[in-house]
Amino acid sequence: MGITIAPIDQADQAALDAAYRIRAAADERDVPDFPPLCRRRLEAGLRNPMPGIAPVWALARWDGEPAGYLALFLPQLDNTDNATADLFVHPAYRRRGVGRALHAHGLGLLRARGRKRVVAMAVSGLPGGPRRDEAGDAFAAAVGARAALAVVRRRLHVDRLDRAALDVQAADAASRAAGYRAVRWRDHTPEEYAADVAYLDSRLMADAPLGEVEWEPERVDVARLRETERGLDARGRRRYHHGAVHVASGRLVAWTLLDLGASVPWHAFQQITIVDPAHRGHRLGLLVKSENLRYALAHEPELRAVDTFNAAENAHMIRINEQLGFRPVDAWTDWQLTLSSAVADPTVRCPAAA
Repeated sequence: MGITIAPIDQADQAALDAAYRIRAAADERDVPDFPPLCRRRLEAGLRNPMPGIAPVWALARWDGEPAGYLALFLPQLDNTDNATADLFVHPAYRRRGVGRALHAHGLGLLRARGRKRVVAMAVSGLPGGPRRDEAGDAFAAAVGARAALAVVRRRLHVDRLDRAALDVQAADAASRAAGYRAVRWRDHTPEEYAADVAYLDSRLMADAPLGEVEWEPERVDVARLRETERGLDARGRRRYHHGAVHVASGRLVAWTLLDLGASVPWHAFQQITIVDPAHRGHRLGLLVKSENLRYALAHEPELRAVDTFNAAENAHMIRINEQLGFRPVDAWTDWQLTLSSAVADPTVRCPAAA
C-alpha cells in the first residue's frame, strides 16, 4: 500500500487521536524536556482555530498505519500570501519518505490557495546543551527553505529561582518607573485595558526582531482580542497578565503574558512582553515581567518550569530574561519557504523529518 494521505476533518476523532499520538511520540523523541503534549490544545488548533486562521490538516499512513501529519495554518485577515506549518513524523516511520510525501501534499494545498510562502520551525542543539537531532534543519534546507530567523529557547527552573533577588528586582524596577502603576489580571482583559492591549498586540510583529521572515504586522482590534481570548479558553490556557499604566494619560503602555496548559500544571510559557516605544527606558519590561512571575507563582503552586523563546538578536529582552533566571536550552530556526523555489521531492534522507 505504501504512503497514503487524506485530509483530517474536525469531526474525525480517530484521525485527531492519531495526530495526537504522532506528535506526542515525536516530542518525546526530539524534545524530551517539553511538557507532555496537551490533547486539548492540539485538537483546538483544528476545531477552534485562532481568529482569522483557516486550518488545513492531513494525515499520512504507511501501509494503513498512521505515520505522520501536516497542519497548515492560513491567515485570512492579514498575511494572506503566507502560511505556517507543523509537520511531524512518528519516530517509528522515519526515513521512509513520509515527510517528503506530506511536504509535496502541502505544496499542492498552498498553491491551490494562492499562498506564496510558508514558515515552519525546527530545533537544534546549542554548545554544551542537550543533544538535538538536527534532521529538521537538513530537511528544510533540502526542500529549498532558507533559515530566516534564529531563536533560542530559555528555561527558568523555579526551584533555582532566587525569590529574594526577584523581589529586589521588582522593587528596583518600580522605583525607576515613576509616573506608572502596575496592574494585573487573569485570563480575560478588563474592558478598560482592552483597546490598549489590542494596540500593543498589533505592534508585536512590527517591533519584534523578525530576521528575514516576511510577515506583516497583524491588525488587532478589541473584537479580535476577544476572539483570541475565546480561542485560548478553548485550549484551556490559564493566563496571567501584568501591565503598566501611564498615570498621566491613563493608558496601558506595557503588557506581558504568561500562560499554562490545561493538563500540565508544572509548566508555563512566558509569552508576549511589549512596551510602547514612547514609554521605553523606564524599566517597564522588567517591572511587568518580574511582577507577573511572582503573580503566577502565587497562584500555581505546582509550577516548576517556565519556557520562553526569543530571537537570538533580541538582546534587550534576553538581558531581562537572564536577569530573572532564564537560561538557554536549545536553538530553533524559523525556516521560510518561497513556493516558487520549493523542491517537491528532496533527495536528502532526514530521519526526523522524512
